[in-house]
Amino acid sequence: MNSETAPQTPLGSQLPCLGEETNQVGDGSGSPPDKTIREPFHPLVGYPPGSVGYPPEQLPIVTQPGIGTGMARGGPAGDWKNVIPSSASGLEYLKIIDQLLVKQKVEFFEAITGFETNNRYSIQNALGQKVFYAVEDTNCCTRNCCPERPFHMKVFDHYLKEEVIHLHRPLGCSSVCFPCCLHSIDVSAPPGNVIGSIEEEWSICRPSFRILNQSGDLALRIEGPMCFCSVCCNVDFNVVSLTGDNVGRISKKWSGLGREFLTDADMFGITFQKDMDVSLKAVLLGATFLIDFMFFEKSCKCLFKTCDCCLNI
Repeated sequence: MNSETAPQTPLGSQLPCLGEETNQVGDGSGSPPDKTIREPFHPLVGYPPGSVGYPPEQLPIVTQPGIGTGMARGGPAGDWKNVIPSSASGLEYLKIIDQLLVKQKVEFFEAITGFETNNRYSIQNALGQKVFYAVEDTNCCTRNCCPERPFHMKVFDHYLKEEVIHLHRPLGCSSVCFPCCLHSIDVSAPPGNVIGSIEEEWSICRPSFRILNQSGDLALRIEGPMCFCSVCCNVDFNVVSLTGDNVGRISKKWSGLGREFLTDADMFGITFQKDMDVSLKAVLLGATFLIDFMFFEKSCKCLFKTCDCCLNI
């Protein structure tokens, strides 16, 4: 039997693809070819991108708000620069939070030798996700020969690609005998654009600071405790408004016996009202570094450091 067997075509290849033009030559029955053009599939009109098949109120939850969603900064959901375009460049994420955690990195070389190195800080949100990274920029002689050392502090975004905040602390003195050389720090965001400053107020018993806005006007005040030696407890610096209401707090956290007495690596918590101006939030972050260097960056430990803290001289 010499009958030829026609090659079989897979079943999937006989079905036209969605959105393609179907142009059949004929089926042998004399019917004309089907030249019907099928319309491509479109998502529902009016829904945002990425919501195909879901009404706006029923979108699936993929991630929670915050830094570290796994997407690149330039991605559609990770580009938080475009979320709040009215804020100053680099400070957009501060707009949607009400607290920060500042953790100083432990320098083992400094802890073993006592040789002062540049401080480094990891700035995190309430979920422990990195928001900023701060690095001190001073020379070796200034760090080791000047107890009340001036410094420049560079605050980078969590990708370490862009400097979003720059802090400058000039040389000053915290002694009650020199009220004309009090400490201060200027906050710029982006670098070169001063958005506020912190100035120490002369006092004998309780440390206090003035928070100035971009115009140099008094916006907030910081009131410290009479004794701020942190032994198994937190040390709170209250942020108060011009009317005397508490609007925030800078707390020196107790970080453990070994970390407290063997190193000068400290940990701070910053709380503020969520609707506070984003520039003032950045200035409060700068105030945290000033408080750390003034009261908790002493190289002496134990009794001498406690006496120095209690007397504030």
